[in-house]
Amino acid sequence: MSGWTPTATLRAQMGPLLNGLVVGELWEPTEAMNFPGIWDFLKQYQAKAPAEGVDSLGYFLPPFAYAELQILGDAITATNGINEDKLAQYMHSHSFSTVVGDISFGPDGEWTEPRNLFVQYHRIDGNNLEQFRDDSRITILYPTQFKSGDVIYPYLEARK
Repeated sequence: MSGWTPTATLRAQMGPLLNGLVVGELWEPTEAMNFPGIWDFLKQYQAKAPAEGVDSLGYFLPPFAYAELQILGDAITATNGINEDKLAQYMHSHSFSTVVGDISFGPDGEWTEPRNLFVQYHRIDGNNLEQFRDDSRITILYPTQFKSGDVIYPYLEARK
């Protein structure tokens, strides 16, 4: 299911149907992804999200959207302006500390290290969203620097 990511609403709706699935994610509440500032950001985001009708966990896009603004802000400060060529040159030659960890870009603008996660869901019981607030029911399989376990197989074993 490449490109498919269960937001909080989908996680709650699908519940145990997620068991065994391997999907793409961007951030999960694991020790390896406990970057400075991430929980401060999520605490503020999660306090406002329900009233706004958006993803109440905020694990998928919000941390990276905030990190993008951190990067842009740092680049604007360092280049002393908003000249696109100067910003791009700066962004391609510097590393940035963000709420999703250190990020750097190559000459083509792509991340120098993979950041997209592949995760597997397991032991999900019912449709309670609270069970997704820690890493007890999700295993990061890739990339290596964030890996928290191995894939559960065969598929029927992961469905239990």
